[in-house]
Amino acid sequence: MLAHFSHHLLTALVVPLLPFIRDEFVLDYTQSGLVVSAFTLSYGLSQLPSGWFADRISPRILIVIGTCGVAVAGLLVGLSQTYTMMVVCLVLMGVAGGGYHPAAPPLISALVEPKNRGRVLGIHLIGGPASYFLAPLIGVAIATAWMWRGSFIGLSIPVMIFGIIFYALLGRQAATSKPRQVITEHPGDAPSPSGRLRRLVVFLILVTFTSAVVLSIIAFIPLYMVDHFGASEQTAAVFLAIVYAGGLWSAPLGGYLSDRLGRVPVMLAASFAAGPLVYLINLAPYGVGIGALLVILGGAMSMRMPVAEAYIVDQVSEHRRSSILGIYYFAAMEGGGILTPVLGFLIDRFGFYFSFTIAGAALVAVTLACSMFLRGSRG
Repeated sequence: MLAHFSHHLLTALVVPLLPFIRDEFVLDYTQSGLVVSAFTLSYGLSQLPSGWFADRISPRILIVIGTCGVAVAGLLVGLSQTYTMMVVCLVLMGVAGGGYHPAAPPLISALVEPKNRGRVLGIHLIGGPASYFLAPLIGVAIATAWMWRGSFIGLSIPVMIFGIIFYALLGRQAATSKPRQVITEHPGDAPSPSGRLRRLVVFLILVTFTSAVVLSIIAFIPLYMVDHFGASEQTAAVFLAIVYAGGLWSAPLGGYLSDRLGRVPVMLAASFAAGPLVYLINLAPYGVGIGALLVILGGAMSMRMPVAEAYIVDQVSEHRRSSILGIYYFAAMEGGGILTPVLGFLIDRFGFYFSFTIAGAALVAVTLACSMFLRGSRG
């Protein structure tokens, strides 16, 4: 959980600091979206080779690269002096960070019983929302005093230190213990190989599409708060932190419910909720209204994450888990990276209301279509 927190502490700075970056480089919404995409596209692409390597070499190596590598790239982002240089360094951050997620869930899953897998993965995932909750608050506080570059430079140092310590701790554990082998099959409810593959593909389409759309929406929350409500950059960062506050409780809850009710029902419920929540951003009043809505949206987003990881681990053989997880994260990140500037283009042309409405409708339509293929399955 601490490693997950450290891994995302620097990557979570890009969106809350976007208003500061936009003002310095005088960017429009499309260019602002490209700042976010520079990281997300490279981060998504790096998941594919990282997943392949994680099935063949020690996950410990990829986890430390995903932590210390992000720290080095974050330091370079803070030292960059031009828009182009900053974008290149964000690309490097994405490449370095790609090893963490394909490596961590299989390592954790090998140490727990299948009946508790969703809950334990949910506890691990608390580290992500925690970093995305605290990073906007800490990063903007530092940026107010020392500009946005100071945030990247100041937070890269403790992340680097932790990455080195964690690498040593994992090595010590590997020398004294071995993961337990657990049975992941469910013979009583196992479909045919072709049926299982079809369901896995449809499930991946559902989770990656919804992730991509919600990520692109969240990327524009700070700018929406500043330009639509007239909030300050500092206040906008607080509202972004509120989005991820929901994940502090919803990630373990989603994992727990999926252990009890099944992966597919929980995933469909969270996905169906996302579309209306995105649309309601247009109607929520400033203050408690928009804050409560963002907490619920963040909760629905985080609830799906341990469910998706647990479903993939359940359905895929042990020696291919990291590869499939790499494909999952690749598709979600690449989708978000592509959709973010597209959404920025729509906002430039038609405004927030139209763009958020289209995004919400697309979420409902794709979830409904996927549910037709997944119905009757608990996962």
